[in-house]
Amino acid sequence: MDINALVKQITEEVLKKIGGEQGASGFKSADGDVLKKIDHTLLKPDATKQQVKKICDEAKQHGFASVCVNPSYIGYVANELKGSAVSPCCVIGFPLGATMPEVKAFETETAINAGAREVDMVINIGAAKSGEWELVQRDIEAVVRASRGRALVKVIIETCLLTDAEKAEACKASKQAGADFVKTSTGFSKGGATIEDVRLMRETVGPNIGVKASGGVRDLKSATDMVNAGATRLGTSSGVEIAKALQGGALEHACIGCGNCSKACPTGRVSIVKNEY
Repeated sequence: MDINALVKQITEEVLKKIGGEQGASGFKSADGDVLKKIDHTLLKPDATKQQVKKICDEAKQHGFASVCVNPSYIGYVANELKGSAVSPCCVIGFPLGATMPEVKAFETETAINAGAREVDMVINIGAAKSGEWELVQRDIEAVVRASRGRALVKVIIETCLLTDAEKAEACKASKQAGADFVKTSTGFSKGGATIEDVRLMRETVGPNIGVKASGGVRDLKSATDMVNAGATRLGTSSGVEIAKALQGGALEHACIGCGNCSKACPTGRVSIVKNEY
């Protein structure tokens, strides 16, 4: 087996482990599985370290799939998530996708060395609109090669800017390049995920590649609808609200074991009982 085949096999095994359950008739929609599909996301340019820590704590508390941040925070996030089942994730070429393949590859390798275990890259959207699909695929391949099986690669195709035919071509290019997921949106353009786009992407890539719905997943209904349409990941900043809806509107504030408590929980979510601390 050559090295490329080996890397693909390892990546597929990782994907099967964390990318979501499938049933015989399609993608399983069970409320208990929704939280495990959430990439808890904070990509605002003014995000503070305190806000990033908060989403890391929330992701551990609720069992989300990953915490997704801008690359400058990935080392901090990797350290905060150490010992948990939550993956550190960051974006590449974000949000425009207009940098060169070599730049995206360098950014990917640097992020992985800092602790990223998943990277969400933006395709060269202008190349896609120009019909330069060889360039689009080469762009994705640069990131896939840079990950070398050390991190999952999710490809953001920015569906709101593409025709249905272009969306299908972008998904095919992602599959050919060896990506692990295709993803709808950055959340920074004129539209986010739609049920129709998720269905189209799932039909195009088949059952063995993940589909991530991102942008506009703000509540339990929209999350469940996206999963029913074929999504195996959900990019959202509303994960806590979705968890709350699953628990009937009342979150159970469990201790996340951060070890930093004294008179009060530093996350503000756990009532400290004197005899327990």
